[in-house]
Amino acid sequence: MELQRLRETFRTALDLPADAPVDDLHYQDNDKWDSLAHMSLVAAIEDEFSVMIDTDDVINMSSFAEAVRILGKYGVDFDA
Repeated sequence: MELQRLRETFRTALDLPADAPVDDLHYQDNDKWDSLAHMSLVAAIEDEFSVMIDTDDVINMSSFAEAVRILGKYGVDFDA
């Protein structure tokens, strides 16, 4: 459930098609994930999961998998 929410947040924030695979997505691998889109993505993740991501984690969020790991630090349980 939470993983699907994160996938949809990535797709929406990065203006990707609804069926675009994002699990293996990395920063700047996709033309739409540039520095400006990165900040929009972080804001969308913060809104969706009601968290405030600190600066180091914003900088380190370089892939979908890393976003999962970082959100785990903020109490988002992707195993549920």
